[in-house]
Amino acid sequence: MRLTVRPKDIRSELPLLLHLAIPLIMGELGWMAMSVVDTVMVGRLPNSAVSMAAAALAQVIFNTLAFGIGGVLLGLDTLISQAFGAKELKQANRWLLHGLVLAVALAVVLMLLFSIAPALLLRLPVDHTVLALAVPAMRGLNYGTLPLLLYFALRRYLQAANHGRLIAFALISANIINAAGDWLLLYGHRFHFSGLTLAIPAFGVTGSAWSTSFARLYLMGVLLVAVLWADRKHAYGLRTVSRRIEFQHLRKLFLLGAPAGAQITVEIAIFALVTTLIATFGPLQLAGHEVALQCASTTFMVPFAISSATAVRVGHCIGRVRTGAGTLTQVAAAGWTGIGSGAFLMLLASAVFLAIPQHIAHIFTPDAGVIAAAVPLLAVAAGFQFFDGIQITATGALRGAGNTTAPFWTQLLCFWAIGMPLGAILAFHYHLGAVGLWWGLLIALTGAAIVLLYFWRKTTHTFTNPEPTNA
Repeated sequence: MRLTVRPKDIRSELPLLLHLAIPLIMGELGWMAMSVVDTVMVGRLPNSAVSMAAAALAQVIFNTLAFGIGGVLLGLDTLISQAFGAKELKQANRWLLHGLVLAVALAVVLMLLFSIAPALLLRLPVDHTVLALAVPAMRGLNYGTLPLLLYFALRRYLQAANHGRLIAFALISANIINAAGDWLLLYGHRFHFSGLTLAIPAFGVTGSAWSTSFARLYLMGVLLVAVLWADRKHAYGLRTVSRRIEFQHLRKLFLLGAPAGAQITVEIAIFALVTTLIATFGPLQLAGHEVALQCASTTFMVPFAISSATAVRVGHCIGRVRTGAGTLTQVAAAGWTGIGSGAFLMLLASAVFLAIPQHIAHIFTPDAGVIAAAVPLLAVAAGFQFFDGIQITATGALRGAGNTTAPFWTQLLCFWAIGMPLGAILAFHYHLGAVGLWWGLLIALTGAAIVLLYFWRKTTHTFTNPEPTNA
């Protein structure tokens, strides 16, 4: 059935989207602020280029595996939000329970992978002074694996229930924990109490990794308390839900979430590969890449939050259609509103990157060489902000509708079959170095945005009554 979304449909949807998205944006920026603070503080260590390069290498490898495999839990966006939209609270609670069980299982797999990753890391053709710092940092990040995945599952439930403010509080307050941990563990301190001296050695990059893991443990704890509070206040029925774990529920969640996790792996892995290739150009280029990547990742958090809100809004609308309380036009409007909002806000980010790149880079480090390496990368990042906003919000709209496979295949094609080969040619054959690899990212994101827009448009033109998600 072809649907026509009119301006008044967008105007009706926008306040509902923003009500959910604004707290999530604040929360995601709080999440990203932890990484930015880590980079800024590591950038003040002696020989900052080497320290920043090591932190970048450890983080990107950890994030590729953790967010890729943990991305399977994104299937909860579809299942829980549609259940809440249809007011099927029992099913929403059951999906949370199975999500937590799956999170524990995935964490076990990840922790085993991270236990052998350092041995593989040492085989990379990278400066050994960088590797000597990156390996213990990766081990430190591994301590936060289980809390991170449990946080993922708890967050899906809270945002589907429209409790974005609780998520924002958790993420923003976690920055205090992380910043305090960085200050305490990076530089070394001596405290004097009534004639007694307590000395804390400087752990450098590894101390920053420990601080990140502790902040993630805090995040998990806060969201667990938030879920229990929300259940008590709104009588969702979590305390009375059956504790029986059913294989078919786990299977359905895994099959729905696996393409979403694979899509995230494809996207993050391309950044991991780019980071690894840039590492072969030396610590200075890698440090500049880290600065630009932190900036691009920070702005990305805005449409990423809108993407999550869009997935929930689309899911809610589909759930309402199942009960006869909503229309398919509302489903389409929810998706297009999210996509338009993400694209518009990323245009603003692009303007900032073009206007003051040197000032932005100086926030991270006073090292003139690192700043000079970061500025041209920020210019390329300005070029792909708009397209990055479109592709991630379109992914959220499709996920809310239950389509997690189209984003996966799109990312695989655009990043690995097109963007990465072209970036490598520009970097190594035409000697553009890190800038050439970033041009490959721009090409990939542009292609992904166009293809995913096509899939969402096709989805809205072929809507039928959605099937129930409860197993």
